[in-house]
Amino acid sequence: MAGTGIVCFLCKPFNSTAQFSLQGQLRTRTELRNGYGTLNTTGSDAAFFTSQRARLTFGYKWDRLNFNFSVQDVRVWGQDASTINNADGNRLMVHEAWAEVTLMNSLDTTIKMKGIDNLSFKIGRQALIYDDVRLLGDLDWLQQARRHDALLLKAMHHGWQVDLGVGFNQNSDGAGVTNAFYTPGNVPPYVTNSLGNLVATPAGLIPLSANGTMGAKSSLSGSPVLNNTISTNGMNQQYKSMQMAYISRKFGQTKFAGLFFKDDFSKYRLDSVGGASSGYVFGRRYDVKGVNRRLTYGLMINGTIGNASGLKKSWQVGAYFQSGKDRDGKNLKASHYTASINLQKGKISFGLGYDYLSGNDSSTAATDNHRFDPLYGTPHKHWGYMDYYYVGTGSPVGGLQDAYFKIKYQSNLFSLSADVHNFQLAQNMVNTLDADKNYLKKDLGYEFDFIANYALNKFTTLELGYAFMLANNSTEYVKKSTMDATNHRPTWAYLMINIRPDFFFTKPVAIKQ
Repeated sequence: MAGTGIVCFLCKPFNSTAQFSLQGQLRTRTELRNGYGTLNTTGSDAAFFTSQRARLTFGYKWDRLNFNFSVQDVRVWGQDASTINNADGNRLMVHEAWAEVTLMNSLDTTIKMKGIDNLSFKIGRQALIYDDVRLLGDLDWLQQARRHDALLLKAMHHGWQVDLGVGFNQNSDGAGVTNAFYTPGNVPPYVTNSLGNLVATPAGLIPLSANGTMGAKSSLSGSPVLNNTISTNGMNQQYKSMQMAYISRKFGQTKFAGLFFKDDFSKYRLDSVGGASSGYVFGRRYDVKGVNRRLTYGLMINGTIGNASGLKKSWQVGAYFQSGKDRDGKNLKASHYTASINLQKGKISFGLGYDYLSGNDSSTAATDNHRFDPLYGTPHKHWGYMDYYYVGTGSPVGGLQDAYFKIKYQSNLFSLSADVHNFQLAQNMVNTLDADKNYLKKDLGYEFDFIANYALNKFTTLELGYAFMLANNSTEYVKKSTMDATNHRPTWAYLMINIRPDFFFTKPVAIKQ
């Protein structure tokens, strides 16, 4: 009865200017992975599965308030071991839950506060999406996507856009908590100790293993063992707090956008539980006062020349820098440069581009780090659809250079695109497997991506993708620290069905004259 009441309430006509919206999404992606994300060991079979996102988004909009609430369930078909019991598998989660309140609006005469054209604050769980989602994006390609718990102050005045944001993360609001220490990750209930035995995870400890998996032996120099990877750009630690500023202005057909982003990471100490005879569980305890502060700042400029009736030319250049401390407390000094140009004539467009992300070389001190981290963006869009770099599968120690060519055909119902990437190391890396310790060849091979999209109807699209890579031993070394032990011709294919109904949509009815 309660559910029926809600439906009837939403269906009633409203005399006020408030607007309600209700959208759904069911998105399945069936994948054949034979080297997606990293190279498979020679002789390994391909993986095949279907993942699914089910999302429901409710919106409310009034003159001075915009409210959004989105829940979703993300799972792999069959991951619930039982079809009649929901005791395992992914659970329903809140994707976004935010409200935006207008404080000033020069067009609204009922608001007494004046000064700038538009001023509002947006608070709650939300996606941060800026520019080409290179550094800040919603990462919609992942079924779970990305969001932040944050407060934004948003201002618009005479063409200027200024956004200021803050976030502060904590594990618990429980009574008796006497500090602001933050353990940046959720650990599994059991881990493997140094002797290879499965034991309960010690309380308050993020365990470490050789490759960051529960089945690997615990190691003091290993990676964190987590239920889910915290970030998707090669990091394994959620920030404790963040502060950001974004400023943009368009002059004619050219837009200037500046970004400052500071994320603070909890400090930790190495610890162990157990003994020599029973085995150790090595890990990190995040109970050290203070944070490691990382600063990212830079400028992006893009513009267009021409219009849709002729040859339209668009271009983009950007430069970003990082300084301060990385999450492990090392001195950080890194950079990222990007440049691209795109030409469009009618339904066909093609473009060229080059990206540079700095890395470490053989002369980098143990206390320093020159690896640029592209923050919380959408790397899937920029550095190859096979997600070899700057995604959850990690990034090269020596950084990355990416020279690419893209071509696309776009019509009302159908699109077809092809991308080619040539990846190379940005800095020299020593091959530790070589007795003479010679440098690794910088060339990391080529990736080819082909995507086709078709709009089946107003609410349904089909997307078919195929990608393959011409990898080499340098690729294998930066991904697996081995040589001649993996398949250097990885492939990946997928079919994605995206159904997004608008439940309040009414098809227009033709009226006979």
